[in-house]
Amino acid sequence: MIAALITIVCIVCTLFAPWIAPFDPFDPAQISLWDGKLPPSWVDGGQAQYFLGTDNQGRDMLSTILYGGRLSILVGLAAVCLGMVLGVTLGVISGYFGGLTDTIIMRIADIQLTIPGILLAILINGIGRTLLPLEMRDDFAIFVVIIAIGLTDWPQFARVARGATLVESQKEYVQAARIIGLPQRLIILRHVLPNVLRPVLVIATIGLALAVIAEATLSFLGQGIPPTTPSLGTLIRVGNEYLFSGLWWITLFPAIALVVLVFAVNLLGDWMRDALNPKLR
Repeated sequence: MIAALITIVCIVCTLFAPWIAPFDPFDPAQISLWDGKLPPSWVDGGQAQYFLGTDNQGRDMLSTILYGGRLSILVGLAAVCLGMVLGVTLGVISGYFGGLTDTIIMRIADIQLTIPGILLAILINGIGRTLLPLEMRDDFAIFVVIIAIGLTDWPQFARVARGATLVESQKEYVQAARIIGLPQRLIILRHVLPNVLRPVLVIATIGLALAVIAEATLSFLGQGIPPTTPSLGTLIRVGNEYLFSGLWWITLFPAIALVVLVFAVNLLGDWMRDALNPKLR
């Protein structure tokens, strides 16, 4: 419950960043280069209006973290939804129909699982950027990152959905639906899919944390969100350049925000796994 509360607080604070944040880091009128690299307000040289200090461009760190966290969460949610829809669809088809269809889908998933996820995401992200015109790359960078992470995560959802489908498709109510002549499409949508979603939702919760980490990693490596649209990974990368100059707050506070968010979501996923598992009740 504590993890759920922390997760809700993080999501609410980031989604309502325009109303909660003291400054708008995307408004040039509220940014002053003269206020750049100021320490937090409780450190010598800090100013009261900048509680967590400012970055190299004079943006308030607290406001930037709120806006950047919102972007990281939205990218993570969209990537998880893409991976879940694709993975569950292929997993249910594989488990229900079996045979050659099952073999082809699962072998593709097995091959993809042998490749490190972040390397595959970098590859897909690089291909996506190459296919776009140069002037459109920054505008569509977020969508490219979402697709890259989503296409990386689908095998996990497919394997879980396939395993659950194999169990459900052998139960009596599914056999009865087949005997009375219900179309296979209706059997899958009405009977199999609702019972498959329970374990998938647990994987999706944990997958959200992994997707946020993947986005932060891509942005830290310069392959994700552009610096003009900061996410938590971008803020950490920018702050890392000034870490040895004594400007520790530029990278420390975004890193703490990322750790707290991912840790809370992971604990929430563990709790959901226990709550949705009837054997543990």
